[in-house]
Amino acid sequence: MGKTMHENAVAAPFAAEKLRLAGLRPTRQRLELASHLFGGPDRHVTAESLHDEVVEAGIKVSLATVYNTLHQFTQAGLLRQVIVDAARGYFDTNTGDHQHFFLEDEGMLIDIPGETITVAGVPTAPPGMTVDRVDVVVRIRRS
Repeated sequence: MGKTMHENAVAAPFAAEKLRLAGLRPTRQRLELASHLFGGPDRHVTAESLHDEVVEAGIKVSLATVYNTLHQFTQAGLLRQVIVDAARGYFDTNTGDHQHFFLEDEGMLIDIPGETITVAGVPTAPPGMTVDRVDVVVRIRRS
């Protein structure tokens, strides 16, 4: 669901500060996308779904710019990328410790709190490397 111009105007100062703290210059397009991403509760988006949302809100931005910006936000630690399969990846505004249910029929991710899953048997990383994180995606269907 798109935001109104008023909601974006209110979210813009928050978005600008969030970008600055992450070391990113608050360009117009970054601000507009950050206002849509971070102005509410945590959520999961695809580049396509975010592009549709901002275009519906009257913001002119290319899908390529949305992809590039999402990857910049991920590299800066503002988002977490969740790869579901070779053709589908989501961007998660919740960068904390958690895993995901993936509702396959609907293409929807649902957070699983981090403390509810224990992963055993993680191999030791090769010399000079450390394990950054382990992602668990539990695939579910409606009964």
